[in-house]
Amino acid sequence: MVKIVVRFKYRRDITHSMELWFDELHTENARLGFRIKSELEHVRSEYQDIHVFDTFDFGKLLVIDGTVQTTERDEYIYHEMIAHVPMLTHPAPKRVLIIGGGDGGAAREALKHEPEEVHVVEIDEKVVELSKKYLPEISKAYQDSRVKLHIGDGIKFVKENSGFDVIIVDSTDPVGPAEGLFKLEFYKNLKNALLAKGVVAQQCGSPFYHPEEACRAYKEISKIFKYVKLYLAYIPTYPSGMWAFVIASDDKITMRRMQNFKTRYFNSEIYQSAMVLPEFIKEYCKNQK
Repeated sequence: MVKIVVRFKYRRDITHSMELWFDELHTENARLGFRIKSELEHVRSEYQDIHVFDTFDFGKLLVIDGTVQTTERDEYIYHEMIAHVPMLTHPAPKRVLIIGGGDGGAAREALKHEPEEVHVVEIDEKVVELSKKYLPEISKAYQDSRVKLHIGDGIKFVKENSGFDVIIVDSTDPVGPAEGLFKLEFYKNLKNALLAKGVVAQQCGSPFYHPEEACRAYKEISKIFKYVKLYLAYIPTYPSGMWAFVIASDDKITMRRMQNFKTRYFNSEIYQSAMVLPEFIKEYCKNQK
């Protein structure tokens, strides 16, 4: 029986092989491939194209619009880094807002800080449904009564709600439904939604393949907040392995509490070292208009 190799770059091309692969094209000339046991589900939602694959090396794989969102094997790196850096920067986070993050991983990590409430605002209900069905270890935060799920537009939610200590923007890349989450107006609304000493963190892409995305996010949010830093994590299944985040606050960015919970990637040394940037990123951001 002939199986199919599926290759994506916001499109679908089909060739024939004796094996099933999912390939994410990082550029026209570079890609990362996963050998697939099976395609578990394929859904075209109102907003995006969603696949769930079962892979040989990385467990379940969630793909949105042709890009890897998370895998069971390395998801902890991304979710620990997007959550614990801002949560430990705040002295006592009680109310947390997560924009995006429909898989539940960021909420799972935020709960380790014992907040009173974690609000997750996900625009696409199908992401939540598929994560609960196929990624129970990632999505288990939804079983906690402190987690409040809102299906809707994160941009609108931030305009209409406030009183948060930490806001985590766990979105897809800055295209399609997530494009507005990387604009100046949104950052202004984030600040208005924060309490005093509030902290924001956002993923901002691959600084190797797309340094313009990370540097643009850094420059735009720097217009709104007094203290802003880029920081890095190394995630095997993301383009180039190097991934950028931005953290912002009107208080100095420093680790204000000791870690008292178990992690697999994050620790206090990582908090410090993640904010030490390679020269090529510094140079690009310095020269970007």
